[in-house]
Amino acid sequence: MLLRLAAEKATGALLRDHGTVYFVEGRIVHAESPSSPGVDVLLTAAGRLPREGWEDAVNQAGARGAVGRHLVDSGRLHDGELEICHLGAVYDAAFFALGPAGGPARFRPGAAHWFGTVRPVDTEAVERETVRRRELLDSVWPYPAVDTTPVIPRPPAPGQPVGTRHRALLAAADGTRTPADLARVLGRPAFHTLLDVRRLAAAGLVETPYEAAPPTPPLVPAWVGEVATPDPDIALLRRLRDALEAAL
Repeated sequence: MLLRLAAEKATGALLRDHGTVYFVEGRIVHAESPSSPGVDVLLTAAGRLPREGWEDAVNQAGARGAVGRHLVDSGRLHDGELEICHLGAVYDAAFFALGPAGGPARFRPGAAHWFGTVRPVDTEAVERETVRRRELLDSVWPYPAVDTTPVIPRPPAPGQPVGTRHRALLAAADGTRTPADLARVLGRPAFHTLLDVRRLAAAGLVETPYEAAPPTPPLVPAWVGEVATPDPDIALLRRLRDALEAAL
């Protein structure tokens, strides 16, 4: 569907259960997801923009879909700052919105986001980056249950180093906050927080659950035990032999 929207130079919004991706002439201009912090959180939590400055921009330019442009024109942000922050938010939200568990997709032609266009991104680039990020997470720690459960710190082993970035995350982990909660508290993209949590899990620095392995199918069909008798006949022995040969 992404490739078709790009080929048709579609303008509108692609809606899924875990987020929405906005298109202008087949290119992605914005994305948002309940699983990731928005541009406002990334700017305000980091202290780059006061909350009242963000609210003023929304009030002044939200109705005409030009919040991003207003932040620059009003002198609150430089062009480069806005572009870097917005691209980070787009890739972050798209990772969740376009994930395999995102549910059915539906397209709303003509829909636009009130933030406005900053720098359009090729659809293929977003799709490629989404796949790369998913593979990276699995290569670090192949247990996705850690992505949605509360993060509980564990004490490091004697002499085990913990970097500044990870120390800040562990300090914010109070045993009830999930990685998504921590991303909002710290003002960091959600994907990078997931990656940090998986690295901490691999290092044994957080308590996180393993996913149960799928049950192993029996090698012998259940009917073998049910039909066995103290005095088996020739037909039963042949059925047992066939079942064992089929299982090998």
